[in-house]
Amino acid sequence: MDFGTHVWRNGEIIPMEEAKTSIINHALHYGSGVFEGIRCYQTERGTAVFKLKEHMERLHYSASVLEIPMPYSVEALCQANLDLLKKQNLASGYIRPVACFGEGKMGLNPAGADIDVFIAAWGWGKYLSDDPITVGTSPWIRIHPKSLQADAKINGHYVNSIMSSQWAHNNNYQEALLLDYNGNLAEGPGENLFIIKDGVMYTPQLGTILSGITRATVIELAEKELGIKTIETTLKPEDLVNADEAFFTGTAAEVTILKSIDGNQIGTQENKTSGQLKQLYADVVEGRIEKYDDWLSYV
Repeated sequence: MDFGTHVWRNGEIIPMEEAKTSIINHALHYGSGVFEGIRCYQTERGTAVFKLKEHMERLHYSASVLEIPMPYSVEALCQANLDLLKKQNLASGYIRPVACFGEGKMGLNPAGADIDVFIAAWGWGKYLSDDPITVGTSPWIRIHPKSLQADAKINGHYVNSIMSSQWAHNNNYQEALLLDYNGNLAEGPGENLFIIKDGVMYTPQLGTILSGITRATVIELAEKELGIKTIETTLKPEDLVNADEAFFTGTAAEVTILKSIDGNQIGTQENKTSGQLKQLYADVVEGRIEKYDDWLSYV
């Protein structure tokens, strides 16, 4: 994979080959960093980043949970993203901002370690298939809300996602689905979950899941454009099995329709509503619906 020629690091854009760090790095040893995943899209008006400010606000929130003192404001980070995309001349792709504890300290208390903030951007196509995907229920549950702050994007949290993703691929599924500590539906390794039943859309309530920016976008689009309200509630595995339609949302996954769960087909696979939302989301992020233009930051 080509990760581009430059990165933004600690206030300046530098060549990729100069972006080095010590092996004695706190985040490398302990996972003590936070990150975001953002997409940029090629539109008729040029490259545009979808909901850039919201992502940088969440990066700040996640940093506060881990007590990382952020040296750059939300506004400064937004501009840094745009500057890097311009330097990379990237028409569409993926952006990965990270803030972490770096060099200068070992031990579980990171206080006193250097703070490292960097942004990378590269061309990255579909994360999951454009067609409906097969999903299996992971043997690993979503992290307990009394163990870790589930709504923060902390690097170390994603070992849970890695193990679930590995399990899925080792068992011939395209993606995993995690349950929460009570056996209720939670989310995918990097995606939020929605189901549709009898014309109503449902999604797991916050608490054990990430408060996804794509999740919030789809909820808003469903109500405003399709007249469908979303109920955030506790959902059981049988609710997914008996759903008419189901789909994942996420920055990388965008809107990905589910074909089956544990080998059981979901609904009739007509996917009328989820198909509409998939197309609607694509039209919004690619700048084809003018009234949502303020969700885009143009390079």
